[in-house]
Formats: sequence, structure tokens, C-alpha cells
Amino acid sequence: MDTFEGKAAVITGGASGMGRAMADRFGAAGARLMIADVEGPALDAAVAELSDAGVDAVGVLTDVSSEGDMDDLAEQALSRFGQVNVVCNNAGVGSGAPMETLTTADWKWILDVNLWGVIHGIRVFLPHLLEHGDGHIVNTGSVAGHTSYPNIGPYNASKHAVVSISETLYNELQERGSSVGVSVLCPGLVSTNIINSERNRPESLRSPIIPPDPTPEDEERRQFMLGLYEQAVKPPEVAELVYRAVLDNQFYIWTDYVYAEAIQQRHEDIRLGRNPSRRSQLVEEDQSVKAPPSSG
Repeated sequence: MDTFEGKAAVITGGASGMGRAMADRFGAAGARLMIADVEGPALDAAVAELSDAGVDAVGVLTDVSSEGDMDDLAEQALSRFGQVNVVCNNAGVGSGAPMETLTTADWKWILDVNLWGVIHGIRVFLPHLLEHGDGHIVNTGSVAGHTSYPNIGPYNASKHAVVSISETLYNELQERGSSVGVSVLCPGLVSTNIINSERNRPESLRSPIIPPDPTPEDEERRQFMLGLYEQAVKPPEVAELVYRAVLDNQFYIWTDYVYAEAIQQRHEDIRLGRNPSRRSQLVEEDQSVKAPPSSG
């Protein structure tokens, strides 16, 4: 792809965060948009604001973990646009806890959205993109798809799978000489509402374990986390990187290089056949890298 002008883009998780920023950026470049999201009010607001800005945008209430919903999304996109060019499999959720405390519902919720949402997106749109040849897929992974930080096991697993699927797709497209492109977005901390993902957790997948009341330390940590996300990379910065990557047919999209050392160290551990280097939690490592040097 060499332009977004007049092209059609489908963005899952497009009502907020990085997905909404992608919608703003693509729309400003002349793309027609279909935004999919599980949050109805946020979806309606996003479409209204984009439309007020002169963007041809429509919203489709979609649970990306649902095979039927994703089939319907593709049908609606093809019916409205005739041809889809850009597919951003972006919807995602996050949660964390030590491995021994996780329930089947915890695993299923995160894998259903983060992994199956990408699988469904590729399944329903890739044959169409291959048929016309003028298209690009962007899968949202994470730095957690290249590392294995503690206390976010299901999230790590989902993002490692997304990176692997994206690399596999890249190699298949290269093998067949296809003009369709693929990118994997690997953000670190971005100022989104993912920290509040539980708001969209289906009732059927709520954890049966009733957590204890939060301690003052728990609340202090939560406020600290909220502050970190407020100061993190902003979604429009990520959207600009994605926009450029699609035009340049760039595969890996990094939002910052805070985690580069950790990723390199993991690869070195593998190369040398040694045990994994111990990692702090993802957020803590982010802060240790960004912290100014001590004056003492």
C-alpha cells in the first residue's frame, strides 16, 4: 500500500486507546473506517466524533472472541466498502496475578480476546486481501510477546502467540510473492485504559475466586500504576508509527526501546542455552530503565 486515501480500514478495539488513535490517523489520511468494539457507548461516541470531523466511519458492536461476531464484521465491511485494505487486529485486554492463583476463566478471557481475536481477524479478512492484493494486516502484540515477565502469564502467552502468528504469516506471504503486507505492533507502556480491562470481562468468565479487600498498599500501588499509564507513550504517537509502518511495509513496530535490553538478553540466553535471566515485573523494569541516574 502506498496511500490511505480512499482505502477502507477495519480496526478492532477501535473505540478507545490505540485503536481510536489509529482511526483518527487513518481517517485524517482519507481512509474510510469500520470500527469494531465491545463497548457500545464508547463506539457510538467515537463514530460520532469521527463523522463530525468529516471521516466516513461506521461502528459495529463486536466481541472479537466470537467467531460469529467476526464473521458478521467481515460481511458488513465487504458489504459497505466492497473492498477492505487495512485490517488492524488491535482489541486486547490485560490482567495479572501469580500463576498459582489463576483460574481457567482468567486464562480463557485473555486468550479469547488477545489471541482468538487476532486469529478470527486473519481468518475472515486474509482470503479477501490475498484476492485483491492491495492490503495490509496489523496485529497488536506487545513487548510481552518477546519477553516473559512475571505475574502476567496469560498475557505473555497471548502476545507471544500473536508475534509468532504474525511472523508465520509474513513468511507465507513472502513465499507466495504476495503484495499483501503484515506488521506486528509491539508496544511497551501506552497511555490507554487497558489497566481497567476488567470492565469488559464477560460475566461467564468472571473469576470464581473472591479477591480479598484491597489493602492500603494495594490501593497505593494501583494509584502508582494509574500514574505510570498517564505518563506513558500517548496513543497518537503509536498511531503515527502504525500509519508509517503500513506505508513502508515495515514488520516490527516498536513504540520505544525501554525493553530492548531485556529482549536482547532473552535471545542471548537462548543462544547460549543458559537459564532465563531473572526479570522484574514489566512496569518495574520500565521504570528502572527510564529512571535518571543516581547522584549518590
